[in-house]
Amino acid sequence: MLHYQPQYDPTTNLPRGAEALIRWNHPKNGLVSPGYFISLAEETGLIAEIGRIVLIEACAQYRTWLNQGISLDYVAVNVSVKQFYHPDFLKSVETVLSDNAMQPHCLELEITESVMMDDAKVVLDVLHKLKQLGVQLSIDDFGTGYSSMSYLEQLPFDTLKIDMSFVRKIQDDGSGGTIAATIAAMAHALNKKIVAEGVETQAQLDFLRNQNCELIQGYFYCRPLPAEELTRMIQELQAKQEIQKEVKILPFPLTQYPG
Repeated sequence: MLHYQPQYDPTTNLPRGAEALIRWNHPKNGLVSPGYFISLAEETGLIAEIGRIVLIEACAQYRTWLNQGISLDYVAVNVSVKQFYHPDFLKSVETVLSDNAMQPHCLELEITESVMMDDAKVVLDVLHKLKQLGVQLSIDDFGTGYSSMSYLEQLPFDTLKIDMSFVRKIQDDGSGGTIAATIAAMAHALNKKIVAEGVETQAQLDFLRNQNCELIQGYFYCRPLPAEELTRMIQELQAKQEIQKEVKILPFPLTQYPG
């Protein structure tokens, strides 16, 4: 099953998009995190089919949100190495966009650095074809792999995700964020957006705001939620926004109205 964790704009404190995160609802053990079963799925070769199902379900959920008036700019989906190299991968992306009447820029594919470690020519070819489709591309867990800077400059990515291991090193006094700050500076120099994941404290948020980090993801704002819970949360936020807009256009201060 899928849960969704919103990614927030730190300047407005409002969600801009959401990442689809897989869970295993085990009949005896309840919800099992992907850390316990993704490696097994990769070893057995099931990961490509799991990834295909996640892509289909996440895009169908995004279409449902659009129909419900939910204002999210995009849904982000993780892509495994085996899924990326599957011969039908590009076709599956095209099909799911068409089936859900979904604008390509509303889908963001998160690809780890490990994908780029094999065949550079094939990787570049697939990435450029995805960009031609119009989808957004993100490097996930950036900084944990071995991408060379010269190679990174050639890749048609829109976003870099700062891995949570670097975010956790940001201390209460704002120190310890050297790598996160360096990644942010490098990304902006390459005209890429930044998503910081695993943000849990006000100090981390303040530090990342100072680095002009465009998007924040983590428990500080919201844990991953089932689609129904996230839908209710965003609907409540949108309702509050509408009330605030109406209050702002009242001809007199609210305190002057009867009742």
